[in-house]
Amino acid sequence: MGNANTGFVHRNAALLAVEMSLPQVTVTSDEIDEMLAPARKRLRLPKGVLQRVAGVYERRWWRDRENGWKQGVVLAAERAMAKAGIMRDQVDLIINASVSRQHLEPAVATTVHHSLGLPTSAMNFDITNACLGFVNAMTMAAGLIDSGQVRYALIVGAEDVERAQRGTIERLNSKTAVRDDFNNQFASLTLGSGAAAAVIGPADEHPEGHRLKVTQARAGTQHHELCIGDMHDMRTDSAGLLENGISLILDTWKDANDAGHDFRSIEHIIPHQVSMVYTRNFSKITGVSMDRIPVTFPDWGNIAAEAVPMTLAHHQENIARGERVLLLGVGSGLNTAMMEVEW
Repeated sequence: MGNANTGFVHRNAALLAVEMSLPQVTVTSDEIDEMLAPARKRLRLPKGVLQRVAGVYERRWWRDRENGWKQGVVLAAERAMAKAGIMRDQVDLIINASVSRQHLEPAVATTVHHSLGLPTSAMNFDITNACLGFVNAMTMAAGLIDSGQVRYALIVGAEDVERAQRGTIERLNSKTAVRDDFNNQFASLTLGSGAAAAVIGPADEHPEGHRLKVTQARAGTQHHELCIGDMHDMRTDSAGLLENGISLILDTWKDANDAGHDFRSIEHIIPHQVSMVYTRNFSKITGVSMDRIPVTFPDWGNIAAEAVPMTLAHHQENIARGERVLLLGVGSGLNTAMMEVEW
């Protein structure tokens, strides 16, 4: 077994647009504390843990509990296609990369494909790899564009965490819950809802696009049991996930540097949005100053696979032409991928 990165060089793929949509309902961590009042009283838990430990002050929920996620992702996709200047009938491929799903089958991509009125010629499927899915989907789309099989790819995703969070609160408020239950379900309370969409196309036809340069990926699957979730429940060894996630990132970072990729000098680093502890650790181990790392988790929480593209969409007006951007995804499992984009 080797101990190295997998490297992808992207030759003719460009990010033409990335857009997002935020859910309408703001849920503060103080409100979560109030919902957890029975558990806090019985288990003697202090107030303000979400803010103090994770740095998450708010997250969003969709107003329409049944269809809010769908409306959100369709809106983000329509914005992205309009900004990229492409019509529906030009989309050759749509990949849904969300963690959230209402059912096991069919693929979420089928719902989005139909809702957008895409042509029958647009292949559609899901990529699921925890919070890394969106970056994985961008890498796969870039490869298909480079090979000439696909001209325009639409990457989408929507997270909907309200049901899971309400379920977590209900379990923690039950009389059988113990402090260990709070500790291993704490991370699910830091999540947030949101939607993102990106259009990728051929760079030689779009000089205005943002060229995808390289992806460096690495697996640390010996840690695949640190965070296990289904559609109702997520249990996490938060300390183990932080320690081993940061270690995996550092190994990937070092190998990328040894391969000649100077990620440290990149102007804008957009890591997965987890917590302030994670972000400061990432800054410390890589030597990247915090002023080059836009953060959205205090206001939005951890939006799973949509955290990186939503943060990029929010931050893009601050990126100058010719500057470099690093999209850094990390997913339970553990897996990581770092994609360099030339703006």
